[in-house]
Amino acid sequence: KYAENMYYFSELALTLNAPESGPAPTDSRRRPDQRLMENGRWDEANAEKQRLEEKQRLSRKRREAEAARATEDGTPYDPYKPLWFERKKDPVTQELAHVYKGGYWESKEKQDWSLCPDIF
Repeated sequence: KYAENMYYFSELALTLNAPESGPAPTDSRRRPDQRLMENGRWDEANAEKQRLEEKQRLSRKRREAEAARATEDGTPYDPYKPLWFERKKDPVTQELAHVYKGGYWESKEKQDWSLCPDIF
């Protein structure tokens, strides 16, 4: 109702970010900065966004440092890999694409998110 008054978003666009029961802790609908913004708490949302971005930067720096140490030591380093997707060559376009490899729906059914990183 009144979707046209909400930033000119369609009703569908407004419902895409609606909370859902039991999504993964990494689901973008759980972003605390986004929820604050949606509730009109702009200053808090901006501060939270800054915190999340800094957390992401630190995580990336940690991975880069681990990779550098592994290179120096000559030990194998397993780079970050998505949990539920893998990169494969598209048979039609011959470009690399992320293809679902399974596991998400099973984890959701069991509510076992133990493999998910703490991103928020």
